[in-house]
Amino acid sequence: MFRHQGKSRTLKHNLQIATVLSFVAGLVNVSGFLALKQLTTNVTGHFALFINDVANLEFWRGTVYFLYIFSFFFGSFSSSLLIEINTARKKLNVFFIPTMIQVVILVGIAIFQVELMLNYVDVAACLLLFAMGMQNSYVTKISKAIVRTTHLTGLFTDLGIEISQLFFPELHHREKLKETIKLRIFIILFFFAGGLIGGFLYSELDLELNTLLFGAIVLLISLFYDDLRFRVIRKKRKYKHKKISFHKLKHIE
Repeated sequence: MFRHQGKSRTLKHNLQIATVLSFVAGLVNVSGFLALKQLTTNVTGHFALFINDVANLEFWRGTVYFLYIFSFFFGSFSSSLLIEINTARKKLNVFFIPTMIQVVILVGIAIFQVELMLNYVDVAACLLLFAMGMQNSYVTKISKAIVRTTHLTGLFTDLGIEISQLFFPELHHREKLKETIKLRIFIILFFFAGGLIGGFLYSELDLELNTLLFGAIVLLISLFYDDLRFRVIRKKRKYKHKKISFHKLKHIE
């Protein structure tokens, strides 16, 4: 789901990465909010609070919201920069490093959650926003801006537009519209599922920020999915080839 790019990328590949990353985003969104009382997957709310503080001349108080916004932006910038560098070097999986950085951040916050919660709440929020900025950037690049997973505002807007276009088949390609609508519905559903599971693990099982470990595991599985699948297919082909060769040899004898 990470390896296929450009013309080789299909709706199936976009559905796979959309479901995985929207699930992780939903999980991070709920876990981050419950633990830090801050939005940790998008910056729309932080921007409104930042403007409010600036308007009230409370510049110092607004600094923290600026840092939240900048963390998301810097995550997006860093992810794109790493992808461009690895593309120039003709690396096979240019999304490996950004995804692994995201995994390290989620695992690190889970491990050091006690110290972070006691002394560095804003640092934890900035790190999660940085990680989500990275994710939003690399999923946007890999899907050619078709998939976005860290917030739902734009998704519901696009979904409303595309459903309305279904009523005018003479003006729009109906099958293409159905594909994009299906994709957006999958993202919304899995974001919702990630939030539900994240809330259950955080509150009901009292895992707190250890919930982020599940997000890291999902990311790791998805990152190595293509390699594992390729190895399985290659072994099956190798076994099939040996079997055919054996039967041919036996027939000759």
